[in-house]
Amino acid sequence: HSRVASCTWPVTHRTATDQTMRFSNMADLNRRRFALGAQMTILAVTASPVMAQFRSVWSAETAFDALQADTARIIDVRTRDEWQETGVGAGVWPISRHETGFPDRLFKAKELSGDRIVGLICATGGRSASLLRALKQAGYSGYADISEGMLGSSDGKGWIASGLPTIQITVALKGLPAELA
Repeated sequence: HSRVASCTWPVTHRTATDQTMRFSNMADLNRRRFALGAQMTILAVTASPVMAQFRSVWSAETAFDALQADTARIIDVRTRDEWQETGVGAGVWPISRHETGFPDRLFKAKELSGDRIVGLICATGGRSASLLRALKQAGYSGYADISEGMLGSSDGKGWIASGLPTIQITVALKGLPAELA
């Protein structure tokens, strides 16, 4: 009889100790999760303007801010007729994806951009999104989709309606680096 009692006590004791350790570890884990969450919240709030540059989908305003900060270059991939109709964003390189030599010009633009992200913009975000998808599938990085485009989409009001500056296509073409003309 005493033998059974001595055998059950360590098992019961071990179980209680294991539960205590489990609760202690859970409390410790919850504290760590909270501390990590708080640190991440602070990081997200303080770094959001910088981190926006590393997202692959941008608003028109984010793209313009990156262009102004010289942390990005932007390529307008629309047609010449579209550029003629609306103008081109100020500082944006007009390189139509509808013209021959587009891939070479696109990659040359990325090369000329150095470490900067290259934003892609079209009318409403469809062509720029499909281009970004194709680039990612082919293993290329360093590009972003300006998803609301020049005219706006469900993602936002667009470059023009946001009041961001535009220039005439003739001025934009004169501003292209020689390697992209």
